[in-house]
Amino acid sequence: MNAVAPLITGFLREHLPTVRGCSPHTCEAYAYAFKLLFEYAGRHYGVRPSQLCIEQLDVSLVLAFLNYLENERRNDATTRNARLAAIKAFMHFTEFKLPSVLEQSRQIHAIPSKRHDQALIRHLTTSEIRAILEAPLLETRPGIRDRAMLHLCFSARLRVSELVGLTLSNLTLGESPSLRVLGKRRKERCLPLWKEAASDLRAWLAVRGDVATPELFVNARGSSMTRSGFEYVLRKHAKLASEQCPSLKRHAVSPHQMRHSCAVLILQATGDIRKVALGLGHEDIRTTEVYLRVDPIEKLEAIESTLPPFLRKGRFKAPDDLIASLQDP
Repeated sequence: MNAVAPLITGFLREHLPTVRGCSPHTCEAYAYAFKLLFEYAGRHYGVRPSQLCIEQLDVSLVLAFLNYLENERRNDATTRNARLAAIKAFMHFTEFKLPSVLEQSRQIHAIPSKRHDQALIRHLTTSEIRAILEAPLLETRPGIRDRAMLHLCFSARLRVSELVGLTLSNLTLGESPSLRVLGKRRKERCLPLWKEAASDLRAWLAVRGDVATPELFVNARGSSMTRSGFEYVLRKHAKLASEQCPSLKRHAVSPHQMRHSCAVLILQATGDIRKVALGLGHEDIRTTEVYLRVDPIEKLEAIESTLPPFLRKGRFKAPDDLIASLQDP
């Protein structure tokens, strides 16, 4: 029996960041997945998680864990599949360390991902976005910071991890303001800034002060802004904005919804899905095509540009008295 603790330590601290070059956010997501798995396995076997052996993480336990995620933690299929992908990556790593687990790993790799419905992306209207951006009080330092964060999150279509990870060196405020963003898979992209967003950023830098952290946005203590910190700021201003824009009360506004909203707006303005993909940092344009399902304008143009088939007009003739009585009850 081989202890799982040294294997998962090598996977998370050496293999993911060094060999595969994964970002800290990816490593954190994997670590959280295994925290859930080992806590469940410990309860299942009645031992402490640190006492688990790799042989105990067999296909039956993994299947039971996936059912636990869906039925007890109420995770959707997307989250369930992400946890399964983390487990499969770990088992693949373990194969090179312990060839004895090859058959066990093969069985786990045979577990299929779960199919799920792909709902339309939920996005905000222009009036709803404007209400949120106008909610912060610009007479205060926190209000100036919040306005700059919200405006940059929306206009630059940033993921929340990209927003809070920005440093002063990423920002260029000259004649052509721009922003360098390090996205998923360490792909860097350069984004031009809207004039209004650049103006809000200049206002924030004027009151940011001399703080030790290099991050662009900081909290009240002078430390770098966190993911949860920005999510709190967004919820607070979305609630305030709902007083002026009641339709916001129907939305659970999230940072990713701000990103979606700008992508839909750019698609409607340009009609070019490639420009949307470049701004979002998508590696595969097929990922961006989900926005085509949201916007009905392109579908409407296709319908209007096509001549409808000529159909002969007529009236249904009932074959007998019974059908006639059913037709006009």
